[in-house]
Amino acid sequence: MLDDMMGRAVSPVFVGREAELAGLAEAFEQARKKAATAVLLGGEAGVGKTRLVTCFAERAESDGAHVLVGGCVELSTEGLAYAPFTAVIRQLVREKGAEEVAALLPDGGARDLARLLPEFGEPGDAAESETARARLFEQILNLLERLAEYRPVLLVIEDIHWADRSSRDLIAFLSRNLRTAPVLMVLTYRSDDLHRQHPLRPVLAELGRVEGVLRRELPRLTRDEVAEQMAGILGATPAFAKVGTIYQRSEGIPLFVEALLECGSEAALPTSLHDLIIGSVERLPEETQRALRIAAAGGIRVSHALLSAVTGLSDVELEDALRPAVAANVIQVADGRAYVFRHALIREAVHDELLPGEHVRMHARFAEEIEKNRRLVPPGRAAIEIAHHWYSARDDLWALVSAWDAARKAAKTFAYNEQMQLLERVLSLWGKVPDAAERIGADHTTVLERASEAAYACGEIERGIKFVKAALGELDEKAEPERVAELVVRLSQLKISKRRPGALDDLRYAERLVPEPSLARAQVLTKLGSYLMFQSEVAEGTALTEEALAIVRAHGEECLEADLLLNLAVGHSIAGDMERTIAVNQTALAIGERLRSGRIFLRAVANTVDALNSMGRSAEAVELALKGERLAKQYGLYRVNGTFIANNRAEALEAMGRFAEAAEVAEHALTMDPTLRTRHHLRRIRADAAVALGETEVIESVLAEVDAFTVEEEFTQELIANTRLRLGLHLLEGEPLTALEVAERVRIDLRLVSKPSLGLRLLALIADVCDAAAAVAPERAASLRARAEKAAAAMTVDNPVTEAYLLDLARDHDAAAAVWERLERPFMRASSLLRAGRIAAAEGDREGAAVRLRTAHPIAVSLSVRPLVTEIEALARRIGVAVSAEAGQEPGQAPAGAAPLLTPREQEVLRLVAQGRSNRDIATELFISVKTVSVHVSNILAKLGVSTRGEAAAAAHRLSLID
Repeated sequence: MLDDMMGRAVSPVFVGREAELAGLAEAFEQARKKAATAVLLGGEAGVGKTRLVTCFAERAESDGAHVLVGGCVELSTEGLAYAPFTAVIRQLVREKGAEEVAALLPDGGARDLARLLPEFGEPGDAAESETARARLFEQILNLLERLAEYRPVLLVIEDIHWADRSSRDLIAFLSRNLRTAPVLMVLTYRSDDLHRQHPLRPVLAELGRVEGVLRRELPRLTRDEVAEQMAGILGATPAFAKVGTIYQRSEGIPLFVEALLECGSEAALPTSLHDLIIGSVERLPEETQRALRIAAAGGIRVSHALLSAVTGLSDVELEDALRPAVAANVIQVADGRAYVFRHALIREAVHDELLPGEHVRMHARFAEEIEKNRRLVPPGRAAIEIAHHWYSARDDLWALVSAWDAARKAAKTFAYNEQMQLLERVLSLWGKVPDAAERIGADHTTVLERASEAAYACGEIERGIKFVKAALGELDEKAEPERVAELVVRLSQLKISKRRPGALDDLRYAERLVPEPSLARAQVLTKLGSYLMFQSEVAEGTALTEEALAIVRAHGEECLEADLLLNLAVGHSIAGDMERTIAVNQTALAIGERLRSGRIFLRAVANTVDALNSMGRSAEAVELALKGERLAKQYGLYRVNGTFIANNRAEALEAMGRFAEAAEVAEHALTMDPTLRTRHHLRRIRADAAVALGETEVIESVLAEVDAFTVEEEFTQELIANTRLRLGLHLLEGEPLTALEVAERVRIDLRLVSKPSLGLRLLALIADVCDAAAAVAPERAASLRARAEKAAAAMTVDNPVTEAYLLDLARDHDAAAAVWERLERPFMRASSLLRAGRIAAAEGDREGAAVRLRTAHPIAVSLSVRPLVTEIEALARRIGVAVSAEAGQEPGQAPAGAAPLLTPREQEVLRLVAQGRSNRDIATELFISVKTVSVHVSNILAKLGVSTRGEAAAAAHRLSLID
């Protein structure tokens, strides 16, 4: 193998980039302060992005950084799944060994990385595949965070314009979630390659909105900088005229400056970019040029062993052939094992020199040699490399066979978009290959089925629907009912993802196809039962789920049994039977522990949190949710399960009147890249808090987003929540008549009555709307209120929360307030007292109204809920009573001489400050952002009248503000 050699065409002096280096250094300093940062570095091809990041990486490494480097690989239309991250992990394994890397991860975390590198053993259980991609993302996040605990990390990912979909998704995930770790990501891309439809464009736009992400464009060199570069290459000051000529022709692009200097005399200057770049190659010996053309067919980087096998040259012959290319800096030696073209443009120009027949033969040779010995390419790359080369060789048969094989491999690494693209290739080649089904061992319908699965998994819903419909068109439901049923269920799930109508009809059709007890029927009933529960038919949904449960138990399918139990628990919860909800959850929890399934365990935690809150045990719910979120982080499932538990925690906090804290929890969970469904739940929770806090813009923003994903024809949990938000918004904006019009459109029927946990809250709000609208539309308001009260009377009282809502709807607000007080729900108590005060005032009982308002007012003030405070004070002024301890007192402000009034969240933060915890530690403990912690600390210092954290801790103990 050749030794590393520096070609003469590269300047030993790095010129013209001091401002850019300073900018990267500043970003790195920000990262050092535990404010993770990403820099998107764009620039034209040849402008010097790689040289810049290489120089910066050397400086950062000398300054104590752990530098990790990965690059994206161009393979025709398909990318190599996770290529840059596989390279980074491989680098870590070389540095530390697989065992030490695995030790940095939570228990079992290395099994997720085994999908990328075999050094980590056997991959995780395929039964958990629906969450495996999310786990893989979280394990890479965990790995970077753990590495950064020892020293700052610089992660360089080059050429992301070539990144595959999976790598782009992972880059976006890390950019959003590396919030507090000392990690700087530098991502380079060719800005001149980004046509309007380029898949990187929306990613860049999305990342540009993420806090801490900087976007920079590397400019061309100035004339003086070109002169300095030329002097470095030539070893002498160039003539003024020559500088002008080179600058004009190169337009300040460093690669072109080097190529122009290689051309020699000005008379020889080429007229096109291709000729300019290929000129340095054409001056090499013919055997060198031939070896380079073959290498170019292999990609920008080719191992010595693979190139030797493809060319048929011995080691010595290959070295002799390539030595002139290394000397001319056309290629470089990497890691002592491979050759790398100095720039992708050089490789592209050389590849373009291949004649058609030569192009076909060379790609075929690469495919053949890799098939013979898959160790000639890095682990995990053989299948996609073979598929790429056979396709480039225009060999339809082997292109089809290899694409099918590569698609299977892509599925194992959860690279679903890449899997779908490869399966589309199989479908496009199908008619060109005789006996295609025999060649791959699967019929055309199976390929369509796999393509639909991949499309659903990667969110390509329209394509998924197309694949399913095509597959159904090839099947006979009488001959293969189970197969048709499975496809129809998938069609329903695709429609649900797009919020299209018709999903329920599909599921009922699928059920009719498989009438006999079987696992196929159980799978259909699982989806149908769950869907019905979240629509209107809770009883039927529960019955179907119980039928499916009996089937899977008979077949000994514990994983399916646990999932069905969790679905059943949801049904009991919606029906208001919280005791059964918790009991069923506990059974599922035991199965999850026995199977060591984090997904099942965390789903059970989420259900239990929701049930506890619905029973009025909100403080217990919050405590359990925090434990669940920590476990989700430990399991590597925070994005999928942890964010949903956070949603339920925020809901419990709202029940306790801690709206600002609930908003913080929801906003933090939203930064963690939750699933679309969880995102919408979190956004609604955030809007619920906004109703109490009077933030109308937040409510409008949320409604604009979630309405687009709600099917109005179906009476869903989401539709109920949207209606509640819209009513709250109109009341806040002083539009009771508009609110009444919205409320009148609500279908107050048995479907609402069957959901006491959801329906009563909406009915109580409708009653408030009727009270507010009574002055402008008395008959309509009275009629609607009567309907709401009748519906409420049909509901079963099964827990104190339900009882309190029913008391409010029956206008027994004092009794309701007493129940809310017993449940430690101060906001609801104050609201009931206000309602009771209104009735007393209307009946002329001024003193009775005053007593209620004076009780409610300090509660509302302590919760910082301005709209409720305003309503209480407005009624007090109207009847001429005083409620404020001090005139002009702001919500959250304590009376003079009293101990400072801290919110519950501020008390939690103060307790941790008193323990000497840093802002980052507090953020991690409470699952909120560091920025939010900083705001809380500032508020605490201001309220306590102190200037340091130590003084705050002392004041807290002196004033008995913390335990």
